[in-house]
Amino acid sequence: QVQLVESGGGLVQAGGSLRLSCAASGRTFSSYAMGWFRQTPGKEREFVAGISWSGGSTYYADSVKGRFTISRDNAQNMVYLEMSSLKPEDTAVYYCAANYRGGSYFRRSHANYWGQGTQVTVSS
Repeated sequence: QVQLVESGGGLVQAGGSLRLSCAASGRTFSSYAMGWFRQTPGKEREFVAGISWSGGSTYYADSVKGRFTISRDNAQNMVYLEMSSLKPEDTAVYYCAANYRGGSYFRRSHANYWGQGTQVTVSS
């Protein structure tokens, strides 16, 4: 069992930066690939960034490549999403997800656990 709790969302102006954090419980955290997804009203939840269970591989959606960076600290059971050069279209609820023994990319249907989400709003 893994429980995920996101934090760090908020309101930021376009061009600004935010860092999202995801705290995971459970002794098997290092066995899970971790990902960040986001969702806006009326749209499907979409993949943003992922990192393999070892941290050796990362994958990004084209829309955030070069602006977002995912990282993990297995000793602290933490996953981070550093977001820079934020755009209004990045506004969404961001969710942390875990996929057992997965790679750096995984579909939302393959996620084993989800956090409750944190709102990110980018003003123009």
